[in-house]
Amino acid sequence: MKELKNHDLFAGKFQEIIFEKRPCLDQQQVPIKDLYNAWIIINNPKQYNSYTTAAIKEIICAFNEASNDRSVVAVIFTAVGDKAFCTGGNTKEYAEYYSGNPQEYAQYMRLFNDMVTAILKCDKPVICRVNGMRIGGGQEIGMACDFSIASDMARFGQAGPKHGSAPIGGATDFLPLFVGIERAMVSLTLCEPWTAHQAYYYGLITDLAPVLKVNGKFIANPMVFTDKTFDEYGRIVFGSMKSGTDLEQAKNLMATAEYNFDLLDLCINKMIAKIVHTFPNCMSKTINEVRKFKLEHWDKNKEGSREWLALNMMTEAKAGFKAFNDGPKNQREVDFIKMRQLLADGHEWNDDLHIAISPQYQKITT
Repeated sequence: MKELKNHDLFAGKFQEIIFEKRPCLDQQQVPIKDLYNAWIIINNPKQYNSYTTAAIKEIICAFNEASNDRSVVAVIFTAVGDKAFCTGGNTKEYAEYYSGNPQEYAQYMRLFNDMVTAILKCDKPVICRVNGMRIGGGQEIGMACDFSIASDMARFGQAGPKHGSAPIGGATDFLPLFVGIERAMVSLTLCEPWTAHQAYYYGLITDLAPVLKVNGKFIANPMVFTDKTFDEYGRIVFGSMKSGTDLEQAKNLMATAEYNFDLLDLCINKMIAKIVHTFPNCMSKTINEVRKFKLEHWDKNKEGSREWLALNMMTEAKAGFKAFNDGPKNQREVDFIKMRQLLADGHEWNDDLHIAISPQYQKITT
């Protein structure tokens, strides 16, 4: 047998993420000899698995390695913990380094674009294991995956216009393909998150599984309506968050629950067991043909989006990210009304405007 060439870009040790090969399981959930799944795991749970610059570089290399590994059947993209898959870029890094530095953020966004492309160009099926919140850039890298299987406690959404950015790292390209223009528009502009049940109902994810156990038994997310309940106007509220007394009762129940991801992982492993029983080259071709719908928009827009996002670091992003990072816990958004009033009067984007609208400065002066 001739010696095989190594096509990996990276030969070092991962520091910011976890990269593992785990045995691929058959339909009876028995390990298959010499076949594996590659697990790419974001490892920043203290900051809700936001990705740093260093983590992005490692994710790119991990996808390259998984794509080239001849023994890998599928890639599982997930994160540590039960709170978040990923909440996007690391806000602390944004606020303390990239804000006000468009030339640096342009280089950062080049790496981000390469990360999204690495997912879309992976030669193996990619499953996003959504173990918690998938927000902002986390939603974008999640939508770049081929399948998404989620904890029923997960939430999905964007944060851009609320925090000084625009969701143009893939969300405006991908989300309308999943849920249609109207629902995409609401999510992308208002930044109100969807529950996992809503995401499944809208067609954003492949499947979901309960992850809470009470007295040894799995229960559905108690904080959402899981049947076709109607509101006072006769609208179906399936999948939406409860409120008032219903929500308080749900929180009390949650206090007695423990997280367990066995059913989520079983759901993922059963899907991969189906993938195993297909021709790999035909599977890859089919996936790449479907990915073209994402790539058509992504490749057209990513460079212009990168340049706009870099320049935006001088104005709204600078204010938004610093407010989120430096503001008090109960107020991490700028004063939107005052900002709009000042801009309506023709005020330029300078330090005076920044101070006038930012909660961290109000905290100092009051």
